[in-house]
Amino acid sequence: MNDSKRSPQFLLVHGAWHGSWCWRELQDVLADRGWTSHTVDLPSVVPEGSGGKLPGLLDDARVVREKIDAVQAPLVVVGHSYGGAPVTQATPGAANVSHIVYLAAFALDEGESLMTCFGGEQPDLSTVEGVIPVRENPEVTLYNDVPGDKRDAALARLLPQTALSFAEPVRRAGWKTLPTSYVVCDDDQSLPPSYQEPFAERTGATYHLPSGHTPLLSMPGKLADLLEQIALGTPA
Repeated sequence: MNDSKRSPQFLLVHGAWHGSWCWRELQDVLADRGWTSHTVDLPSVVPEGSGGKLPGLLDDARVVREKIDAVQAPLVVVGHSYGGAPVTQATPGAANVSHIVYLAAFALDEGESLMTCFGGEQPDLSTVEGVIPVRENPEVTLYNDVPGDKRDAALARLLPQTALSFAEPVRRAGWKTLPTSYVVCDDDQSLPPSYQEPFAERTGATYHLPSGHTPLLSMPGKLADLLEQIALGTPA
């Protein structure tokens, strides 16, 4: 559609239990439209049987920030689900981040973690170990509107998530100083809209997709449309 590379570029940050693989179809759609995109693999997603000292949210944020700093172009940073938390931590002070997009994601405030943002107790981080297994019924909670073949392929690739990544609070919040949008997934069975809306209120603009929790797999074309709209600064 466009032979020249379009600006800005995208950095796509996956959620818990996933990897950069989950963005492939969306990246292909964006590439066909002339957009460059990048991904990371968060170290908090670990192999089965992992033990000992495991990476946490701050380790994820370092990986995200390293990628941001390595890209010599304006960036729209997209965090999906848990991925919103390390994006929140990684983006403050990054001169090339033009926009943050939270996709059914955790737009945490300073001092909040995934464990505390809905009223849970903050654990002693020195005692947090082990992993959080893939959530129950992922075929429904994560992939309720994903076609069966793609759903089954994704289910086979999910891995444990470190407990520390859910327990560590963010120390700074990029959405406070950078242009930010939130995409509410209206049929989300994992993080229902009523849980997304308080996060959306922290951002400058709210958009909606008629999708389950993972539109990057269920409706990559519609998600690409929306990301283009945001990147180009087209009003909602």
